[in-house]
Amino acid sequence: MPDKQWSLAIHGGAGMIARDRLDEQQLAEIEAGLGLALGVGGKTLADGGSAVDAVQAVIEVLEDDPHFNAGRGAVFTYEGRNELDAAIMDGRSRAAGAVAGVTHIRHPVALARAVMERSPHVFLSGEGAEQFAREQGFEMTDPAWFATEPRRKALEEFKARKVSWFDIDLKYGTVGAVARDIEGHVAAATSTGGLTGKRWGRIGDSPVIGAGTYADDRACAVSATGAGEFFIRAGVAHAICDRVRFLGESLQQAADAAIAEVGALGGDGGVIVAGADGSTAFSFNTPGMYRGRADSSGLHEVAIFADDQG
Repeated sequence: MPDKQWSLAIHGGAGMIARDRLDEQQLAEIEAGLGLALGVGGKTLADGGSAVDAVQAVIEVLEDDPHFNAGRGAVFTYEGRNELDAAIMDGRSRAAGAVAGVTHIRHPVALARAVMERSPHVFLSGEGAEQFAREQGFEMTDPAWFATEPRRKALEEFKARKVSWFDIDLKYGTVGAVARDIEGHVAAATSTGGLTGKRWGRIGDSPVIGAGTYADDRACAVSATGAGEFFIRAGVAHAICDRVRFLGESLQQAADAAIAEVGALGGDGGVIVAGADGSTAFSFNTPGMYRGRADSSGLHEVAIFADDQG
């Protein structure tokens, strides 16, 4: 029988998020965006919705919020495009769906779920993903919807500095959600615009199942954010679930160990984790991570900097 307990954790990205980089209005708007997403996801779970429904609902709110690097507000590629990636995973069956490099889909997480539920595949990319979207009745969105002036300026600054490869200092805003529903099932979802100045169709960890997104009822659900190449190499999301399942570690122990490994490789970022037991955890090695959590006991908190509570 359901125990009526639910939990939810969300993130809006990790990186060089320091107090001297954000003014009071920006802080208030970011906290409001996180709070709104938490409220939507929490209501879904409180009303008996599934963990998959909840994480999708959270991500769609954040994909529409220009403060985060997903959907509207996504960063620009070197060529001046917004290329969007997303993934979702259901811990009940380990069914998963992911898309990469889409440019006309308002809610990439919704398309990822369609891949999971309506196709024989897990991962679709580029024009093929968008062809599938059209066949599934998705409305195509003008790419101009995703473009914002602050992100365009970030690309211009990046090019002016003549930095090689891509700008790892502007990796703010990838969004993620993990949840445990009243039936005891977990789910994870992640959505991103990638890195400012990315080239050659670069894909990070967010849509890679086992790297940036993973969910397994036997352990936990994980969503990651940060320097994606390192999270892919370390298989972070899957590694956390394995540590919980096979080593019996707590969510916090497993998350901290995975982030330590990323750091040892030279990367940075963070993770959010929701356990099948209803617990949640955050871990990151950056100055800040936009984050929040809520549960059926009445907990509802958001935090930004490393020294914030939550």
